[in-house]
Amino acid sequence: MKNLKTIISRFNKAKILVVGDIILDEYIWGNVDRISPEAPVPVVWANKRTYVPGGAANVANNIRSLNGQVCLLGVTGKDRNTDILFSELKDRRINTKGIFIEPERHTTLKTRIIAGHQQVVRVDWEHTDPLPRDLNSRIIKFVRKNIDDFDAIIIEDYGKGVINMHLLAELIRLAHSHKKIITVDPKEEHFQYYRGVTSITPNRRELENAIRNLKIKDMTNRFKVDNDRLFTDKDIDSAARKILEYLELGSMLVTLGEHGMKLLERSGRLTHIATVAQEVFDVSGAGDTVISTFTLGLCCGGSLLEAAHIANFAAGIVVGKIGTAVTTRRELLERLH
Repeated sequence: MKNLKTIISRFNKAKILVVGDIILDEYIWGNVDRISPEAPVPVVWANKRTYVPGGAANVANNIRSLNGQVCLLGVTGKDRNTDILFSELKDRRINTKGIFIEPERHTTLKTRIIAGHQQVVRVDWEHTDPLPRDLNSRIIKFVRKNIDDFDAIIIEDYGKGVINMHLLAELIRLAHSHKKIITVDPKEEHFQYYRGVTSITPNRRELENAIRNLKIKDMTNRFKVDNDRLFTDKDIDSAARKILEYLELGSMLVTLGEHGMKLLERSGRLTHIATVAQEVFDVSGAGDTVISTFTLGLCCGGSLLEAAHIANFAAGIVVGKIGTAVTTRRELLERLH
């Protein structure tokens, strides 16, 4: 615990570049006391609307909330939601110099309607087309020019078009050549793009889907099953080892919800970390918290296992909050007690 506290005390020295799909999360809050006469759905009496940064912006928000230094790199549209997003980022003192505005796209918006403590429905407005080649080149140029200012790069892949094969290949190459940590919150369809990164942080479902999608020798037939098959813990461990070797990863941190996490290291050591969550209200954004704190831990001299324990404590805090939430360094230290 003493080591973990020392690592957390250094968070303010970490400088991280977050690259990925930027999302604006909108929450409409209200109450329900009747069913609509038009359809069998609840009528929500709305009384409040709030906004928080989501996707890659939530990762940046987590880092700032923990006193880390962060720059956000991604793409937004040129619309009203962009103005709201920039206002929210400014309030949280998040560096936005890496955000490119593309008039042909619109800013991804996820609207959640909450009645009491229960999410009733979510509405997504998004643009998932791949980035134009010139915009891809501008993003790479930005990273190439500024990479020496950062200790680590976090790739936040929500599958909205920003993260693509060519961009990732160049980011990984730059990270290696400049000896920078590079971690990925993955999208299962893109696992083959993450070859050679420091670590990836899939949840169990993402790992299972990747097992089905990746054509790895000695693994394809073993896990060539229909999508309804339940994977055992032994299946997960075996497949994670195969993927780690196949993609030449430094490590893999698999999040397992109420069952905690599993850390698989390049050396072959596999550690199960039990959950410390005291109550679970909402898992929205928990994966963002995990990769944020895990990467901060690595930047501040922590081992893979120490960083994973810190991430586990942080995730245990945010799932006890409603909505896309973050934790603070004070909350984290108090939970360690």
